[in-house]
Amino acid sequence: MYFRHGISGKSLIDIGAWDGWMSFEAERRGATATACDWFCWSGPGWGTDEVFRYVRDLTGSKVAAIECDIPDLDPAKHGTYDIVLLAGVIYHVRDMLSILEKAQALARDCVIIETQTIPGDDPIARYWTLDTLNGDGSNFWTPTVRCVEDMMREFGFTRFESEKTPFHPEHAEVSRHIIHCWRV
Repeated sequence: MYFRHGISGKSLIDIGAWDGWMSFEAERRGATATACDWFCWSGPGWGTDEVFRYVRDLTGSKVAAIECDIPDLDPAKHGTYDIVLLAGVIYHVRDMLSILEKAQALARDCVIIETQTIPGDDPIARYWTLDTLNGDGSNFWTPTVRCVEDMMREFGFTRFESEKTPFHPEHAEVSRHIIHCWRV
């Protein structure tokens, strides 16, 4: 679902990589992949980089690693990529627009966003108070697909494709979507 448009020969950064599963899958499909995390690797998150490093060492993977919090990502320092992947990230941040702005600055062509969503055609997002969405205090937002698309339009993205995922969160009002955003 994430890579259905093909990624072979492209560069990709997986922001919020945690265990690196999507980074390794991108590499397996022929991309030059970079995993980026801070929240789970050394921040207040629920994991570490132990699994990522173990799998990378065990498999001989060439996936690069950047330990950096999203607000600190800088194209001048960290480079730009054909594809930026934000899977399971934007609903965990207090300011979705700023995070999408960082992602688009790193993207030469496409940003792939996987997020919890709410139904509707209006460009809105629902804010969740502490622990009210699936009992997870790190869940803040569920945007509509149109909300994500409209935010990405602010940064010059013009073509979008979304697909509902088979994953169903515990909360009845919430679903999940993968949204591909292209500059042209």
